[in-house]
Amino acid sequence: MKSNRIILGLDPGTNLMGFGIIKRSGEKLKAIQYGVIKMDKEKNHLIKLKMIFDSINNLIDEFHPNEISIESPFFGKNVQSMLKLGRAQGVAMLAGEIKKIKITEYAPKKIKQSVTGNGNASKEQLSEMVKNILNLDIKKNEKFDATDALGAAICHFYQKSNNQTPKKSWKEFVISNPEKLI
Repeated sequence: MKSNRIILGLDPGTNLMGFGIIKRSGEKLKAIQYGVIKMDKEKNHLIKLKMIFDSINNLIDEFHPNEISIESPFFGKNVQSMLKLGRAQGVAMLAGEIKKIKITEYAPKKIKQSVTGNGNASKEQLSEMVKNILNLDIKKNEKFDATDALGAAICHFYQKSNNQTPKKSWKEFVISNPEKLI
């Protein structure tokens, strides 16, 4: 992952959809924008999907993310809710695909594990870690959708950072770090 990358994180929903945009400069992360796309007053599901599509397109056009990280739906008991959530996620992904942006899905537990170190962390714990990592002052009464989306973006940053090939060969690493050998 190159420096100065912009990652759009998304927490899909059909009433509230969180988004968070972070910029990577070297090994530092900075929140550029975050918030919630509110659709809770709209009753027509098709109009909600269009609102999601248009909103994600607007975010892409304004911030030019290099990659999108999206939370995958978790399996719940309400089939209708799962279907609607899957549609919301699909529409958001389509907006990125049309613009040829690489999209990566992460399970909620993976995001929590990457950001907090605990895959079973609460939304409150994830929110607090996101605020600490990005040095944000988000009020406690705000919805968790935005911090969940920022968490997805941070997770993607960490996953990409951990999967980088070494800049040096192993031989160069051993020569430069003899104390690490047993």
